[in-house]
Amino acid sequence: MDLGLNGKVAIITGGSDGIGKAAAISMAKEGAKVAIVGRTQFKLDTAVAEIRSETGGNVIGVSADVSVEAKVQAMVRRVVDEFGGVDILVNNAGTSSAKTLEMMTDEDLTIDFGIKVYGAIYCARAVLPHLKASGTGVIVNTTTPGGKASGPGGQPTSLSRSAGISLTKSWAGELAQYNIRVNTICVGTFKSGQHRARWEAANATDPNYSLEDHWETFGDRIPLGRIGEAQEAGDVICFLASARASYVTGTAINVDGGTAPVV
Repeated sequence: MDLGLNGKVAIITGGSDGIGKAAAISMAKEGAKVAIVGRTQFKLDTAVAEIRSETGGNVIGVSADVSVEAKVQAMVRRVVDEFGGVDILVNNAGTSSAKTLEMMTDEDLTIDFGIKVYGAIYCARAVLPHLKASGTGVIVNTTTPGGKASGPGGQPTSLSRSAGISLTKSWAGELAQYNIRVNTICVGTFKSGQHRARWEAANATDPNYSLEDHWETFGDRIPLGRIGEAQEAGDVICFLASARASYVTGTAINVDGGTAPVV
């Protein structure tokens, strides 16, 4: 199926690993020009080389802290200078943070909201003129099912992801007049760098605890019986960004193996 992404320009934050890199691979395979964004240029350069090797696509890596608006604006200018515009924004930056009310600090809130909420707003604000000019602009926000139905001890991520779902619905209504579509994928547990780091810490204590053991532990909690592959979420993002999803906007799609207690 031709997704109609050939020649489109996409910015993907949190693009050097996990779901962000997977979305970049999917879009590059479809002929999109892709800018992946992260804070560490070395990691971006490594990811760019991998994506280019796998796809042969036109991919660049731009370092920026999305919680700082001036740096976001500079990043968007760099992408526009390189590719001539922006058609797609994927707000994917952020990692999971889960604490109880008693353990959560103001700093936890500031960091989490700075990346996931303010970062998404700064990026959307910076690319909006270009999405309007595109005529077929798209924003895809990465959130979690916890933003729909928060469990105990899920703060501050459940708070910031709930805000992300709310922004998705608001922006979809506001921007429809410009034919800009806005959706969110609510992702569950996927193989990622942060989960590999947790395995490394556990493996240091128990060398017999393999990475496969680690993935199976997660899989036991998921209705489909396995942890997700990043590419499974990346492909959904790619579809939502494409012309094949031209009548889909303002929705939150669970990509979690059936874990969420709500639709």
